[in-house]
Amino acid sequence: MSDVEAWLDETPGETRGCVAREGRFIHLLIDREGTPPQHRLGARVVGRVIERARGLDAAFVDLGCDGPHGFLPGKAGAVGERLELEVVAEPREAKGPTLRRLGAGEGAPRLLAPGPTVRDLLAAAAPGVAPVEGADAIHAVMEAEQEALSDRVVVGDLGLDLVVQRTRALIAVDLDLSADAPRAARDRANRRGLAEAARLIGLKGWAGLVVVDLIGGAQDGERIMAAARAAFDGPQVAFGPLSRFGLLQLSLPWSRTPVEEALRRDGPALRGALAGVRALRLALLQDRAAPRLELHLSPEEASVAAPLVARLGPRAVLRPDADRAPGAHMVAEDRS
Repeated sequence: MSDVEAWLDETPGETRGCVAREGRFIHLLIDREGTPPQHRLGARVVGRVIERARGLDAAFVDLGCDGPHGFLPGKAGAVGERLELEVVAEPREAKGPTLRRLGAGEGAPRLLAPGPTVRDLLAAAAPGVAPVEGADAIHAVMEAEQEALSDRVVVGDLGLDLVVQRTRALIAVDLDLSADAPRAARDRANRRGLAEAARLIGLKGWAGLVVVDLIGGAQDGERIMAAARAAFDGPQVAFGPLSRFGLLQLSLPWSRTPVEEALRRDGPALRGALAGVRALRLALLQDRAAPRLELHLSPEEASVAAPLVARLGPRAVLRPDADRAPGAHMVAEDRS
């Protein structure tokens, strides 16, 4: 049996996928309908240079869609130039997608080829593993989402307590262990802590500068660096020296929109509607005996959810409920 598992949840409005290795989630992928395909990792586009970035060897590029303009580092030519480009990093915070120049372009800014789908990405992350779908997939992605939104990992058998937090400047990782732990235990906890930090940061979709506060002051530099390179394995990962204060620094390349940003994007009404539609789909999959199941949502969320619920088939019913608070959906059997 493979130690890698994959799940695919194709709910109307949003497709999600997740991958686990040895029972631990390592990837969470989110593709929300309405997101400009020109902003997706791997998309090929024609863009038009609209402005040179002041003080930087870079340019802003019109991609022919709503949202922030693309960012093209390096020489891009004159304002107005058309280029063929590839998205190498998705939008984050107020930043648009980062682009790589492929060559000269022609015509209006537009999408040439979309990036890989969630199904494609699952196949790449878990080769030869058929993703589980249906109710089990919904449960798995909800569990992966909950973990991706957490900032703490506790490994009880080692006494390891790990916290990961992101600021505007960097990602801070704090590894903690009881002060009276023997040196051998600290070494094991540091190695496991680096692996867990890399897993959680990857699950969140974070990148940039990472600073790890290791357990203990005096470190075996070679063993720590070997463990760090094994944990944060990947192209374009850069490692700094281990400081005398027990701090390890490294830099991870950006690629995907961070999970928490992808989930809160487009406002609370859509977020509540999608959560309700996913709950209704799960109920329909688990209860095949009920003639109809109804989703109760606040009126604002219901207006957003209506076309999505219609795609679930004739057993799915939507009930706008003026007494229901936003974010407090309910699914019940329709007895009308």
